[in-house]
This record gives sequence, C-alpha cells and structure tokens, in this order.
Amino acid sequence: MSDNEVHALSPQAAAELLDSNPRAVLIDVRSNMEFLFVGHPVGAVHVPWIDEPDWVINPHFVTQVRQVLLGGVCHEPEAGCAPIILICRSGKRSLEAGRALTAAGIGDVYHVDEGFEGEIDDHHHRSSVGGWRFHGLPWEQC
Repeated sequence: MSDNEVHALSPQAAAELLDSNPRAVLIDVRSNMEFLFVGHPVGAVHVPWIDEPDWVINPHFVTQVRQVLLGGVCHEPEAGCAPIILICRSGKRSLEAGRALTAAGIGDVYHVDEGFEGEIDDHHHRSSVGGWRFHGLPWEQC
C-alpha cells in the first residue's frame, strides 16, 4: 500500500478497521453545524476541512490532524503511523482532505467513500442510498 494515496473504504470496512485496530482514528471533516446537528459517528474526532462562516479550506487542517495524532495514537517506532480514517457527508471533502494529509507526508490515510449521509436519492434525500447512517453504524448527535 502506497503512503502517498488516500485509500477508499466502505462505511462497513471503516467500522471494521476501527474495531480491529485500537490505534485507528476517525476524523470527521464536516462543518461544525453538520457535526453537531446532523450527527456524527460515535467516537469521531472533529477537525473541519471547510467550515462556516467563510466556507474556505481550513489553513490549519494538517496541523490540527497532527495534533490529534500526537495525542498518543501515532508514530510508535515499531508500528508506524496510526491509520487515519476521514469522513464527510458523501466522500468528496474527505478525499480532498486526505490528499492534503498525504501531500504533507502523513501516511496510512483512508476516507469513507460513501460518507456519513451518502449521495442524494431521486427525492433529494440523503441517508437513503448509502452512508454511515444508512448502514446502521453507530452515530450520535448533539
């Protein structure tokens, strides 16, 4: 597995990786409002990629992710870097954020390809054709 690419995981595969590797960290890259009011996976750490009020890329994103990793889950000499799993609404922002991490030299980066809510269905609803919630994985909201 190359360290310079972001690897896609289904929601179920992401949950399995989190269950099987206690060092793995799930980072929710959605906005504050999405994280708080739409809900988020149980145990997810929130580091927004793009956020209100200006909706621009967070210039401190990579640094903030490094701070999460330095909190104890990364860079054990014999084990390498902890797996980082990114999740957003539908898998697009998490892929962009993952590319920023790999470009900064952070390896073992994954993203949830269906996101938390999945794509929009024929009735313009989310969470009905894919995503973390659709698959019944653990989530909560404030």
